[in-house]
Amino acid sequence: MSEEAVALIEDYAQQGAKLRVDFCSDNSSRIVEIARTMAVRLVHGGKILLCGNGGSAADAQHIAAEFVNKFQMERPPLPALALTTDTSVLTAIGNDDGFRHVFSKQAKALAGESDVFVGISTSGRSEDVNEALRCVAEKGIVTVGLTGRDGGEMNELCDFVLRVPSDNTALIQEVHITAGHLMCRLVDYFLFEAVDKLQPYI
Repeated sequence: MSEEAVALIEDYAQQGAKLRVDFCSDNSSRIVEIARTMAVRLVHGGKILLCGNGGSAADAQHIAAEFVNKFQMERPPLPALALTTDTSVLTAIGNDDGFRHVFSKQAKALAGESDVFVGISTSGRSEDVNEALRCVAEKGIVTVGLTGRDGGEMNELCDFVLRVPSDNTALIQEVHITAGHLMCRLVDYFLFEAVDKLQPYI
């Protein structure tokens, strides 16, 4: 066995573990507030919309699936939609209007005032994600940004920003899915385990 290869694994694991722990410690209150806001919006008939590119597109779909199916407990399905899955819509908008508009045009068609919109970009500079965030903000929709590095434009475009302070895209994405799982877990908590704690916000 290559000691060098093993050292790479151990170093990567340690970096990721520290980043995840630090992120959760620094953002725990914000994650609770985001999840509580999502729960309130769901109570009022809203839904969770998500978007991202590449690995972040996969994260958007992963998180949406956890809401629609279930996370860790049996409960009714919750309305969530990743705007990354309809190839006909994506290619039609990209071909006719340009890639920058692939999410914003869907947001104009699908987003309602009680929704929560989650944009995922490891750099905070994805034009199509940020264009969608601008679009939904104009409609008064709550916006959440999952980002990394310095946060880019996303810092100014979102009601809530969860920034992973790293330049390593892979590690940022791993922490993003942790954040997504925590949001799912806490939404379930507020809706099905601790409704009394949600009541003052409804």
